[in-house]
Amino acid sequence: MRILGISGLYHDSAAALVVDGRIEAAAQEERFTRKKHDAEFPKHAVEYCLSVAGCGLDELDAVVFYDKPFIKFERLLETYLSFAPRGFQSFKMAMPLWLREKLFQKQIIAKELKKLSPGFDVEKLLFTEHHLSHAASAFYPSPFEEAAILTMDGVGEWATMTLAVGKGNDLKVHKELHFPHSLGLLYSAVTYYIGFKVNSGEYKVMGLAPYGEPRFARLMLEKLVDLKEDGTFHLDQSYFNYSVGLTMTNDKFAALFGEPVRGPEQLLTQFHMDMAASIQAVTEEIVLRLARSVRAETGMKNLCLAGGVALNCVANGKLLREGIFEGLWIQPAAGDAGGALGAALAGYHLFHGKPRDVPAKGDAMCGSYLGPSFSEAEIEAELTAAGAKFDVLDDAALIEATAQGLADGKAVGWMQGRMEFGPRALGGRSILGDPRSPAMQKTLNLKVKYRESFRPFAPSVLREDVADWFELDGDSPYMLLVADVREELRREMTAEEKALFGIDKLNVPRSSIPAVTHVDYSARIQTVHAETNPRYHQLISRFKALTGCPVVVNTSFNVRGEPIVCSATDAFRCFMGSEIELLVVGNCILRKEDQDPALKLDYKEAFELD
Repeated sequence: MRILGISGLYHDSAAALVVDGRIEAAAQEERFTRKKHDAEFPKHAVEYCLSVAGCGLDELDAVVFYDKPFIKFERLLETYLSFAPRGFQSFKMAMPLWLREKLFQKQIIAKELKKLSPGFDVEKLLFTEHHLSHAASAFYPSPFEEAAILTMDGVGEWATMTLAVGKGNDLKVHKELHFPHSLGLLYSAVTYYIGFKVNSGEYKVMGLAPYGEPRFARLMLEKLVDLKEDGTFHLDQSYFNYSVGLTMTNDKFAALFGEPVRGPEQLLTQFHMDMAASIQAVTEEIVLRLARSVRAETGMKNLCLAGGVALNCVANGKLLREGIFEGLWIQPAAGDAGGALGAALAGYHLFHGKPRDVPAKGDAMCGSYLGPSFSEAEIEAELTAAGAKFDVLDDAALIEATAQGLADGKAVGWMQGRMEFGPRALGGRSILGDPRSPAMQKTLNLKVKYRESFRPFAPSVLREDVADWFELDGDSPYMLLVADVREELRREMTAEEKALFGIDKLNVPRSSIPAVTHVDYSARIQTVHAETNPRYHQLISRFKALTGCPVVVNTSFNVRGEPIVCSATDAFRCFMGSEIELLVVGNCILRKEDQDPALKLDYKEAFELD
């Protein structure tokens, strides 16, 4: 039985394929079109999934879309009516789009599918609810026979948060919190207020938070959030504008905190750092209260998480350390793209009633390496067509040269095997560096990623060594848990390191792996497993043999404003548009000094950097 799941037409379109209950393929449309957060029908992602299955659309048993547009339209109308006459401008802008396109999404989706396969039977097109898709994506691939499932995001149709319970192949939603009361939208409102883009800048807020003090957390809980003991809450809508306006917050919100909305190019001050710390503290308090009440109410020993809020790895780390649940599993593609996978799994287990096989070891996500891979011949042909100069090495020589490049302090572009599904690069499409270098964080941020110098980088660490370097003794394969560097590795920065770090912060703490240690000694950890990514494991093992350090810097292979690379052509383009010094694609190795200078790309002109 072959079932295709689709998400999209709002943001982060994606497709996923499930065959007899196994996850065979999943990818986001942006990786193919090179449009960040591409919201169009995921034509290329669908075609990729079908290529993996070796079949056409008309041979599928079902295509499942990840939410129900009619219910979403109902919410839109009811919201405007309840706030009228406020929001008329927003209503006037939204209605033509809905009446022309979004209200008739079934016809639009069917039309796109028929473009790909004229013989496609529209009766095979099914719809599931947004948060049910999230819950299915969290539970069915998890290592648990039964679990509570918590989904948290901005908003689906009506729901902004759900509690579900999964047992075997069954999954039922028990409780919902409804719009406009939303933890995701609360976090996004502060993201907007601090001057970052909603739906992409939330990561920046989380990274900025350790530089501040949560001095506004109490004020938020007194004025904005009526938080109950069980973690449910109501938001005072008089401070927000997202229900009916064109912005997230209003003048009353700005007056409460005493500063106007920050412009995107204005200087970040201590005030903005404190706002980030405050919303992070409020988020963590809500998540912990929810988790305690879920454990008490369901009696479940395991918890699964999905929805955009589940990508808040700082809150996840705190939840893990609290020990409320014996087992915690988080869907690596927790945002809307992961809804495609959840829709496919819901189609298989819920609509068709098929049984579920719980993995004997690990989970069913295949390390989240579910995207395209390319043969050595394809890689060499693409690089040749792009004008690249490269050497082809055998496996051992390739690992040795790359590990030595890292040990020599080079920034390395690393493209191997299948592309990751989800927002994290996990050693398939990564930029790597030496974590021991105090200059590496600033170098990668300013000269490679072209982004703010405060942004932290993640460590990839051999699973067998994680407990020796971090306050974590468990799996974190998807970079969704934050833990501290072990105390014996911590130290204060030298004056030279503070100058290199480049942020106005006194007594910034560091460690023996400063490039992956945040200012509060924390790190967003990826444990690397030989079973799911053997070549990446081999590389870090060789780096350890050379340096004594089983950790490398891992950040996504892209520059600010573009999606993570997919193909060898994408990788070479990013290589030539940044100060990456070494590029390793398949068994090909490229050195910057060998390349034709005429092929250098100015990314600042080629992309609208957000």
